[in-house]
Amino acid sequence: MSESFYPAFAVLAVDDEAAWLRSVALTLERAAGITHLLTCQDPRRVMEVLDGNDVGVVLLDLTMPHLSGEDLLGRISVEHPDVKVIVVSGMNQVETAVRCMKLGAFDYHVKTEEEDRLVAGVLRAVRMQELQRENGEMTARFMSGELRNPEAFAGIVTQDRTMLTLFSYVEAVARSPQPLLVTGESGVGKELVAGAAHRLSGLPGKLVAVNVAGLDDAVFADTLFGHLRGAFTGAEQARRGMVEEAADGTLFLDEIGDLSVPSQVKLLRFLQEGEYFPLGSDRPKRVKVRVVAATHQDLAAKERAGMFRRDLYYRLRTHRVRVPPLRERREDVPLLLDHFLGEAARQLGKKKPTPPRQLAQLLMTHDFPGNVRELRAMCFDAVSRHRDRVLSMDAFLEAIGRHGNGAHPAADEGQNPFGAVERLPTFDEALELLVQEAMRRSGGNQTLAARLVGISQPALSKRLKSYRR
Repeated sequence: MSESFYPAFAVLAVDDEAAWLRSVALTLERAAGITHLLTCQDPRRVMEVLDGNDVGVVLLDLTMPHLSGEDLLGRISVEHPDVKVIVVSGMNQVETAVRCMKLGAFDYHVKTEEEDRLVAGVLRAVRMQELQRENGEMTARFMSGELRNPEAFAGIVTQDRTMLTLFSYVEAVARSPQPLLVTGESGVGKELVAGAAHRLSGLPGKLVAVNVAGLDDAVFADTLFGHLRGAFTGAEQARRGMVEEAADGTLFLDEIGDLSVPSQVKLLRFLQEGEYFPLGSDRPKRVKVRVVAATHQDLAAKERAGMFRRDLYYRLRTHRVRVPPLRERREDVPLLLDHFLGEAARQLGKKKPTPPRQLAQLLMTHDFPGNVRELRAMCFDAVSRHRDRVLSMDAFLEAIGRHGNGAHPAADEGQNPFGAVERLPTFDEALELLVQEAMRRSGGNQTLAARLVGISQPALSKRLKSYRR
């Protein structure tokens, strides 16, 4: 069976034979899932149909009354040059085919050919049209530098240029039926990107999220595809799977890198064929659904190691984005700090606290191995302890101390940092090293460094001057 496509644009079939139009409509729906099909028996109305509808591909018969297919092909090529025209003729003539290709036809098929060849030709034209539209969308967005639907990304707090470019890409490919792969470290907000892609897709169905990490083959199949009553011991009632729940919407598969190889085979078949078998059923079901997958793992490395199927990997990464870690967009830290302090205050029923002005500077020196999720947890912890008007930095200093910025093992909580040192430093040497580290963590801010060391700012400044002599 051929690959499934559900284009946002229409496919127009033009032929004076009503029986052939019915046949091709059934064939394209059954074999490729293409349901957005327009038909026209009068070639004189074709230009009117093209002017009034978003048509991406035309199936055009050559021999028709009133207006020949070749004449119509010439007009379409001039007035609608972006439309892909596939000529479908009852004659297998090389000269005719060559003339049509010169007039701008995308492909040429003979009606007596096997259905699979025509379906494959239509799918090639559809995919080419999609790619050209996506490229045009991305070019327009990058040139303008503006989002058409910024509200779709309202849940993602950022001013980072890389993130804004990512938004433009997601907006450009959101209406594509092809899978979107979202990669990035844990805690960067991959699920928020999936949600934005769904909101921009225009799909009437809902977003259904499934975390596939830890699911064995049987549980994965049951979760995604459901089962019939009596399919296995304990299956007293039929159950719809998540694929059916996401019909005409988006299926978000989180942690796709943890999927077992047998489950990868099942997912690949669903992506290729657009159909699946509920457990206990020998009759396939078809459903329209856009797949967004996410992982924090290096899928390319897993594919090279034989742990992830190559065909599935390349199908999932048709469209792909990498969400950068927080340490690569430190200028977002103050924005996120303010956002999460407000969110925590609302949820905890408190007044939003005022953070010390040094707090954002301190946090911008931290590498955040847990990314945005880690910063959010810090803010909620700090607000839950908050009593005074100005927010205490203690909770943040404790969190940074626990997680560190690549601290040495000897610096673990409760362990003497000098325990593994053969020669103990003098007090002055130790203080100099401590001041240097505080200056590094504070980004050169003497006020913040003095607070980290536990001395006054004038005393720190005096120390720094003495070290430079």
